[in-house]
Parts: sequence; C-alpha cells; structure tokens
Amino acid sequence: MSEPNQPQTSALAALYHKVPFILQVVIGLIVGILLALVYPSDSTVIPFFGTLFVSALKAIAPLLVFVLVAAAIARHSKGTRTNMKPILAMYFISMALASLLALIMSYIFPSSFNELTGASSEITPPQGISEVLLNFLRQAVDNPVNALLTGNYVGLLFWGIIFGLLFRSTHDHTKQVLDDLAGTVGGAVRIVIRFAPLGVMGLVYSSCTADGGFGNLLNYLHVLLVLLSTMILVAVVVNPLLVFAVTRRNPYPLIGTCLLHSAITAFFTRSSAANIPVNLQLCERLGIPRETYSISIPLGCTINMCGAAVTIVVMTMAAVATLGIETDFFSALLMCIAAVLCACGTSGIAGGSLMLIPLACSIFGIGNDIAMQVVGIGFIIGVLQDSTETALNSSSDVVFTAAACGITKAPEGKEAA
Repeated sequence: MSEPNQPQTSALAALYHKVPFILQVVIGLIVGILLALVYPSDSTVIPFFGTLFVSALKAIAPLLVFVLVAAAIARHSKGTRTNMKPILAMYFISMALASLLALIMSYIFPSSFNELTGASSEITPPQGISEVLLNFLRQAVDNPVNALLTGNYVGLLFWGIIFGLLFRSTHDHTKQVLDDLAGTVGGAVRIVIRFAPLGVMGLVYSSCTADGGFGNLLNYLHVLLVLLSTMILVAVVVNPLLVFAVTRRNPYPLIGTCLLHSAITAFFTRSSAANIPVNLQLCERLGIPRETYSISIPLGCTINMCGAAVTIVVMTMAAVATLGIETDFFSALLMCIAAVLCACGTSGIAGGSLMLIPLACSIFGIGNDIAMQVVGIGFIIGVLQDSTETALNSSSDVVFTAAACGITKAPEGKEAA
C-alpha cells in the first residue's frame, strides 16, 4: 500500500539534500522572523523546535568532547612530529595569538545576549584566579563517568588527554576502534545538526518574541561583526606578522595567494576536510616539498583551528559580559589556553567550535544549561561565522606550511595557474 508514495517521498528527500545546508539555515532564519511578525503569540509549538535542538546538542556534546580529544591525541604517532616542529609551532602560536586578539576585541567591543540576563542570579562566579584554578583542578579530577553525565567539560578535557596519551602506545587496531568511535559520535552530531534549520527557526522566533523583541537580533549582529572582524585581523595582520617573523620577507604575496586560492573555496564549502585537495594543489603550485605538505595539510585540518579559538573566546566573553561576571586578566588568559586546546578537537564537525563553548564557559562558573543557550545563538549567526572560520582555518594551513619552507610566493609562471 505504501509503494505509490515511495517515489514521492524519495523525490522530496532528494530535493531536500540538493538544497545547500547554509541556504536551509538562512531559510529557517527568515521563517522564524516572519512567524514572529505574523503570529507572535505562540509560546509552545514553534519555540519547542529550538528547545529540542539545544537539548539534543546538550546531550551529545560531552561525549563528543571526550572522544574527539582522545582520538586527536592518539592518532598522531611520535615520529610524526619530528619533521613538523616549525609548522606545528606556527599552528599553535597562531591559535594562541588569535585567542588573545579575540579576548582584546571582546573587551573593546563587548557583546551581550539578552536571553541570558535572567540567569545571572543563578551564577556564582569565581573570585580571582586562585579560585578559578582550584575549581579547574576540582573539575579536572572528577569521575569521568560523572563528568559525562553532568557535562563537566574540564573533567572531560583532562581525562580525554590522559586516555589519548595512553592510547598512543596501544595496538593500531585499538587506535582504529577509537577513531571509529570518534567518527560514530561525529556522525551522531551531524544528524543533530541537520535539524539546525528547524532549531534556528525556533530559536529566532523565541528571541524575537521575548523581552527586547527584534532588538535581540541587533545583539546577534554585534557579536557576528566582532567575530568576523577578529578573524579578518588574524588573516591580514596576525598571520602575516608570524610569517614575516619566520621568513623575514614580505608575507602579503603568500597571504594574497592563499586567500584567493584556498580561503574563497573553503568559505563556500564550509569544510576544511573538503578543502584538502585544493590546499594540496596550491602547495604544489607554490613549490613546497611534497613530503612536507602531504603531512602538514591533513594535520593542519585536524589541529590548526585559529578561527575556532576566536569563536570560543568571543562567544564565551559575550556570555560573561551578559551575566555580569567580573573577570581578571589571568582568568581570561586561562580560558584562552582552554580555547586553544579545545580548538584542536573541532575538525570534521560543522559548527564544532560552538560545541566546545561550554568548556570555556565552565571556567567562569557558567553551567551547561546556560552555555548551551550560547551554542544555540552561535548556530543562528553560523551562516557567516562558520564559513569565515573555515576559510581562515584552511588557508592558514598553506600559509604556515609555505612559511616554514621559506616560500612566500609562487615560482614564476605558476601564480596564475
């Protein structure tokens, strides 16, 4: 009896998958705004889509953090680092500088989220760096099972690092099991994220019909501008300075080539992994030794995440500012270090940097429930944020690989190839 409907269902599914995901999110954003204008009195059905989406993210995120961190550390053999020290050093220095710049931008142009203002009474912020460090250590040694159940991201990060280091000395088949588990959890996250258009619709509707109304969208625009401005500064100021420090030559021919031939493609694909073939071809065009870029580009796709570090810091500081939490420089610096460590585990997951915001928030005593609301806001602005983040991450892989090899421009005749 169901056979006549099967072709129609398959056609609808095929049509759904043909529509680019970013366009689906934009449609969800527009529909949420239109529904808030036409039918602003619904307090159950439409907002439920947003609540359900955030709840699903909250359920899977702790497991994702633990597995990704452990797998990222376990999959790299000790010998891999030997010939990659200059490139790895540039990867991590860039992420550290990007997170510091994001922190400075957050202080100069503070953002806020009106949805979180009511939760400020529930927060007991730590008093000074000493309490932050003590809380950090207490959370780090929490029972790993309890950390998974309660969303203790500091504990998950700590045990993920420990398990990852121990897995490095295990049999290759054991490492493969861990890799497969990471892929499985990542697949579950991707399934949840496929429903982001409906989640964004519900979240935008709730924002537009809550206290502050459509003015809440201006807050989203503000934090988006801070994010994009910071990432652009990293691409055209921080990275060139780092390249100049290594090569002592004008870095902008290399920066321009990588932005033109790598960043633009990555912006539209929104996937560092999908951009690997583009980066490999660009490395060959630049004359980089194959034995170097064949390792550094896939490795960079995994751990070089300066854009993710920017996202984690800016979004966390926006939550901190909204909740009125007083922060000293050293506490914020600790959060930046956590952002760099977290950023290394975001590869392969669309919106992966957003999923790790709760870990940074926990340093300031912000609970998982509130932090996941920030994640939901991140998906609303992710239309541009995630694309720009991917463009920065992926193009930087080529920039630092070339700089480490002393190359700042393509050989004659290959520039326009």
